[in-house]
Amino acid sequence: MRPLTAQDPESVGGHRLLARIGTGGMGVVYLARSKGGALAALKVIRAEHAADPGFRARFRREAQAAARIDGRWTAPVTAADPEAAEPWIATAFVPGPSLAETVAEHGPLPPDTVRALGARLAEALAAVHAAGLVHRDIKPGNVLLAPDGPRLIDFGIARVGGVTALTATDVVIGTPGYLSPEQARARDEEVGPPSDVFSLGCVLAYAASGRPPFGGGVAPVVIFRTVHEDPGLGGITEDGLRTLVARCLAKDPAARPTVPELRAGLGDFGSDDWLPPGLHAVIAERSAQVLHLPEPERPAVPATLVDEPPAPSRRHLLVLGGTAAVVLAGGGSTAAWLAGSGKGPSSSAASRPRRTVAVQADLSGSGKELGTSVVHGVRLAAEQHNARADRRFDLALTVLDDGGDAGRADEAARRLVADGRVCAVIGPTSDATALAAQDRYKKALLPMMTAWAGSDALYAAVDTENPTSSVFQLRPSDSAMGAPLVRCLTSLRPARRVFLVEDQAAPDYSWPIAHNLMVNPPSHGTVTRHQVAAGTGDFGPAVAAALAAHAQAVVYCGESPRRAAACARALQAAGFTGIPAATEAVLTPEFLRAAGTAAEGWVFSATFVDPARLTTAAGFVRSFKKRYGVRSVGRGAAEAYDALGLLAQVLATPGTGLADRSTLTHRLRTASYRGITRTYAFRVPTGAVEEEPGLFLWRVEHGTPLFLGQYQQAKLY
Repeated sequence: MRPLTAQDPESVGGHRLLARIGTGGMGVVYLARSKGGALAALKVIRAEHAADPGFRARFRREAQAAARIDGRWTAPVTAADPEAAEPWIATAFVPGPSLAETVAEHGPLPPDTVRALGARLAEALAAVHAAGLVHRDIKPGNVLLAPDGPRLIDFGIARVGGVTALTATDVVIGTPGYLSPEQARARDEEVGPPSDVFSLGCVLAYAASGRPPFGGGVAPVVIFRTVHEDPGLGGITEDGLRTLVARCLAKDPAARPTVPELRAGLGDFGSDDWLPPGLHAVIAERSAQVLHLPEPERPAVPATLVDEPPAPSRRHLLVLGGTAAVVLAGGGSTAAWLAGSGKGPSSSAASRPRRTVAVQADLSGSGKELGTSVVHGVRLAAEQHNARADRRFDLALTVLDDGGDAGRADEAARRLVADGRVCAVIGPTSDATALAAQDRYKKALLPMMTAWAGSDALYAAVDTENPTSSVFQLRPSDSAMGAPLVRCLTSLRPARRVFLVEDQAAPDYSWPIAHNLMVNPPSHGTVTRHQVAAGTGDFGPAVAAALAAHAQAVVYCGESPRRAAACARALQAAGFTGIPAATEAVLTPEFLRAAGTAAEGWVFSATFVDPARLTTAAGFVRSFKKRYGVRSVGRGAAEAYDALGLLAQVLATPGTGLADRSTLTHRLRTASYRGITRTYAFRVPTGAVEEEPGLFLWRVEHGTPLFLGQYQQAKLY
């Protein structure tokens, strides 16, 4: 629950707005009070969607169908206006937390509670299906817990009589991890009530074990598991419940229990005392807090974008390289000075609005080389923006050094969230620091833009659960790294026999890459996997197995440059003459040093570019070399330059004006920006970055990595 902003209306359709519940791709959900005094969750659709006549017609059908639902365990529609300039729909407000929040904070539920939860949700589904609807998005976030029982909410992608409301055809509809195999295939087959039974089975598995039955990660991986692999139900301790959930998760819709059969299998629960005592008290307290909201206070202007020049702090300021970017070394206040000036705010700039952007990077730890390049790239972009006579606003930079340490990253995020001047954060620059900071940024809806962290766990924050998250992972995830290698070994250097060396020293990294190559075999040939245990550094047996399989290509699936170098040396010693390959985690000076001549000819998939080999980046390269007096552009600088360019474009959109953080998050998620490295855009409906433009190929030639280009256009010379 967040306060209203200056842009929010005071009332909608006779409902007085009290607070923001959340924002999404479709619009904003408010806590509102009707003229009769009842609380409601009121969803207002954004004007850009409402302008589409087809969308408005689908919204009208959704509202009419949802109004027919009559069930105790659903949140009934209380009012709607599909014809308003911004269509809206109101449902009865449920003050309790979601099942997702509850399990995340308090752990799995006891088996009896899961059975009671499932029984009531089965009754809710019966009401939904009786109204002629299929819910299609049953997930922990759409189950709210009240003292007397759960409520199933959000019919925003329900299917009405064979017509999908608020969706398009030929796309995956639902939430990966909780959608059914028939939804995941996104074909013309009918998605009916058995699909909801499958999703409910996933929800019950999550409630009983604390994790979804098909795991986490990026959407393609989770969807593949949903369609092809068995669910992981080991965390369900009660045999009978585990068996019933397994029936719900049958791949064949006809093999699943019907809703009445599921309801009967879960048992009878006539009492409202369905929660464990401790959890019941937590939910009751949470509900009471929400129901006693103070009167809403409206800010006169948004609090997150700054119009007046901020006064720099006198404590803990370090001016980097003669510019006014400021590093917060510890304690004290954050200061934002005008980029491109060594003197702080000038009187001539006082009349122009200012937007403060923070850079969070490792400037003193093991990743300081990358972090420094990122700061340099952002600073150059800001200086060039501020030099334009036609600019609508000035950019000020605040730079925080987290040292590559998770604890310091969390503290940096806390400070930036509290600084109302900061409208967005570029960084952090590593997986560990990005994962440590992301929760604070998400809760505050402060955009966090990183092009240097590829963890699937970070990517999943957007891709599988929350398409309106303020986490913007601008680079493809680690799971996508296999695609350039598939293309290379199919079209550039065809290899029908591919051997994968799967390094168990980093199974979370190696498995998705190996899996991608297994399900998409290069040249439609054969792929063989060989695992190397984490406790050994001997890659000889793996190489011997590759030669015995007459492999034409060997792919090291792992993230250790040192272990990859050992694999390279073993291949060289065995006389392997095929194509060796790996991914960007290995493409480091450490690998080149340790592998020596054995590194020659290795091909790598990566998410970063060499701007010196891009015609679109020629001007940037000249300016960067001149600005910093260097002979080459460091890794990460070009992507940082693009990150600020994307942000500046969104802030400069005509009619944008000042924007609160949540509105800026939405505008970024719907933006498309052509940068010097590639085009940045985000997929609908997942909100994840378009991956293909950001995947590249490299090859080691004469001991030096050579950038070959975007993987679909690259050539091997």
